[in-house]
Amino acid sequence: MATGTISPPPERVPLSRPSPAVQDYLKAIYMLLESEEDPDAVATTSQVADALGVTAASASNMLKRMDQLGYVDLAKRQGVGLTVEGRSAALEVVRHHRLLETYLVDRLGVPWDEVHREAEVLEHHISPALGARIDAALGHPDRDPHGHPIPRPQGEVVAVEDEPLSLLADGASGVVRQVSDHDGQLLRYLGELGLVPDAEIVVIGRKPFGGPILVAVGGREVEVPPEAAAAVRVG
Repeated sequence: MATGTISPPPERVPLSRPSPAVQDYLKAIYMLLESEEDPDAVATTSQVADALGVTAASASNMLKRMDQLGYVDLAKRQGVGLTVEGRSAALEVVRHHRLLETYLVDRLGVPWDEVHREAEVLEHHISPALGARIDAALGHPDRDPHGHPIPRPQGEVVAVEDEPLSLLADGASGVVRQVSDHDGQLLRYLGELGLVPDAEIVVIGRKPFGGPILVAVGGREVEVPPEAAAAVRVG
C-alpha cells in the first residue's frame, strides 16, 4: 500500500500592496465593521456583496482569495473579518479616500455631494507619501467634509460618539457629527436643509404615521424625512 505525506496548506503571503479590487473589498468590510463594538465582529458574504453591488458568488470567490493572501479571516457559516494586515491596508484606503474628499472640497471647491464619487476612483492611485503631502497641505485635518474621521498614518481612528437623528427623542438637542456620503442627491438635500457637520439642532417633534421629523437648525424649522434623518448622526 502506497504511503505519502500530506502537504501543509500554502503559506499566506500578502501582496506588497493590494490591487484596486482587493482594496475595494477591504474598505467595504472595514466600513461594515466600523461601528461594531465587538472586536471579533464579522461581516457576512451577503453584506459584502450588497455593499459592493456584486453577486454573492463573486464575493465568495474574492474573499477566499483574500483569505489565502492573508488579508481576511474567512470562517465558514460565520463571516469574514480583517486580519492585522487587512485592517492596515483598509485604513490606508479609507485615509486616502477621506483626505481626497477634503482636498477636493477645500482646495478645488468641488461640491460635497460630488467628492465621494471622485475619491472612489482616485483613492487607488496615490501613494502613502503623496497622502502625507496632501495631509500636510491641508493642515492635518481630523475629519472629512462629511464629518467622518480621517485615520492617521499609524492607523489610529478617533472614535465619534453619535447616533442617528432618526432615533433622537422629541426635545433632544445636539450637534451634527457625520452625514452618510453614499448618495449625492441626499447630500444635496441635507445641505439645503442645513444638516451639515457642526450644525446645532433641536428635535421639535414628529408628524404622525411615520411622517417627517421636525428639526430646528440654523434658525429655522425644517422637515426631515425618516430616511434622510437616518443618514445624519448627532452627538
